Amino acid sequence: MTGGGFAANTRHQPRRPHPPLFNFLPALDRYILRLTIIPMLGVFALAASLLVLDKMLRLLDFVAVQGGPVDVVFKMLATMMPEYASLAIPLGLLLGILFAFRKLAISSELDIMRAVGLGYSRLLRVPYAIAAVLIAVNIALVFYVQPVSRYWYERLDYELRSGALGASIKVGEFTTLKDRMALRIERSEDDGRRLIGIFARVSSTKGDVLSISAKEGSFLATTDSPDTIILRLTDGVIVQDMGGRSTPRVLSFTRHDLPIDLPTVAKFRSRGDAEREYILPELLRIGWGERQTTEEQRDGSRASFNFRLVEVVMMLLMPLLAVALAVPPKRSSSALGVFVAIVMVVSYHKINQYAEDVATLGRFDPTLALWLPFALFAALILWMYWRVAYVPGGQAIGALEAAFSKLGKRLRALFRRRGRTLPLVAAPAE
Repeated sequence: MTGGGFAANTRHQPRRPHPPLFNFLPALDRYILRLTIIPMLGVFALAASLLVLDKMLRLLDFVAVQGGPVDVVFKMLATMMPEYASLAIPLGLLLGILFAFRKLAISSELDIMRAVGLGYSRLLRVPYAIAAVLIAVNIALVFYVQPVSRYWYERLDYELRSGALGASIKVGEFTTLKDRMALRIERSEDDGRRLIGIFARVSSTKGDVLSISAKEGSFLATTDSPDTIILRLTDGVIVQDMGGRSTPRVLSFTRHDLPIDLPTVAKFRSRGDAEREYILPELLRIGWGERQTTEEQRDGSRASFNFRLVEVVMMLLMPLLAVALAVPPKRSSSALGVFVAIVMVVSYHKINQYAEDVATLGRFDPTLALWLPFALFAALILWMYWRVAYVPGGQAIGALEAAFSKLGKRLRALFRRRGRTLPLVAAPAE
């Protein structure tokens, strides 16, 4: 009985909860962190997936039409990930904080926090800590990782289009190699290693023409010359045309090796053909250094440097913009702020791209072209945050909320009116 009682008591003892990962933070900060991280990671994944999907479809379509190995597509997408990440990080930071504070506002938790003396400066402590980490990551991406990855993308694209990755034979079309051979296949298997239904026409310097048809074939590498591969044919016929000097000869074979000279591919350029391929020390050396550079190169380097810098510095204002757009009007659950946030961030990014292009052409000072829109955008964000944080009952987009509310009411009334005035269909008489 004693043993049973001890087992029963042990079985019903409450388990100790595992210590949280961020136990050193106060409970309020852990709560805001949990509300922010989950939607932020979701936005990261969604934005990266949408950006990658469009590029992946284009590359797969090109490979399907022009021929070539499919694995190159995924290598090219991997080199584009740093550029997509530099766009997804600010958007994910903004929407993660926005969704967190919107949930606090809709559930009235934000009102309770404000009533007990917690201001927005205290509530934004964790969002700014997250922003600091993401800013460091984005600096490494835009100034070091992204330029190198963009160069490797251009190199892979060049090699894919020029055929440096191997002999890419188009199915169902005649492919000319070295201006002396025409090759056509009916079907390709095992990523081009096995060819089915082969027809080849080879001409020699003496004027002889070989017409070769074979059931199947495969490419084999040679150790003698890296510029030559062997097309091993099986079960076929060779017709040799002597150019009218004698009767054509016909030869059947079970296996025949046909040497193929690979097309000569020019060496790809070195990194630095465009300003976007320069890392931070190179930009500073070309734009403000003493090395002999042209005015166009200096303008391009300064424009690229300022473009990357304003994109990173703008992340400092993302928490303020998120709070300004997260709080809907009282007794409302409007999500208009989410739409406005996405439009503002994307529009500002496009304005910066246009300013960089104009400054690169030398039509405008690079510093003024990129920092003037930043100053205007920052002033707008600070005003919106001040309206929400320090004006009682203030709304950053109150006029838009009212306009969309009226529009929604009119549309609902219109649909209800049309529903009541729909003619009834009379039942057929028996």
